[in-house]
This record gives sequence, structure tokens and C-alpha cells, in this order.
Amino acid sequence: MSDNLPTLTPADQLERLVQGRLFGQCGISDLRVLIENQGIVLRGQTTTYYAKQLVQHAVMDVTDLPILANEIEVCTDALPRRKPR
Repeated sequence: MSDNLPTLTPADQLERLVQGRLFGQCGISDLRVLIENQGIVLRGQTTTYYAKQLVQHAVMDVTDLPILANEIEVCTDALPRRKPR
């Protein structure tokens, strides 16, 4: 009897590990961790540079591969605007 469970790639495993470490700490959407040319490329969206940095440091904590690019996009337009008084 065979399981039809999908096999996770190393990039998927790393992505899940990072998401688990950051659970509830930052608002990252569509986080993608790609392994390319012996290094890591980060992609996704967030509303703060702090959250972007948290993801980068979480990746550095769990792997020795270098981060080739942090392409996580900071979308400040998505922040709630204050109403004028």
C-alpha cells in the first residue's frame, strides 16, 4: 500500500521550517524559499521592513546556505491609513 503524500523538496522543507519559526511574529504573505545556484532566494510580500528582516534572520538560523537575494516586497500601500481629524 503506497501513500500518495507529496514529497517535499528541500526548499519546501526549509520554507515550512521558517514559517513555523515565525508563526504569529510577522505578516508575510506568499512566502517562497527557493534554492538556486547553491544559495537561497526569498520571495513574498509584507507590510514592514522589520518583517522582511525577521524572515532573513530565521533562514540564516536554520541553514548554512548563503542568501543570494531577499526579494520579499515591502508593500506600504497595504498599511491602514489614519483618518484625518
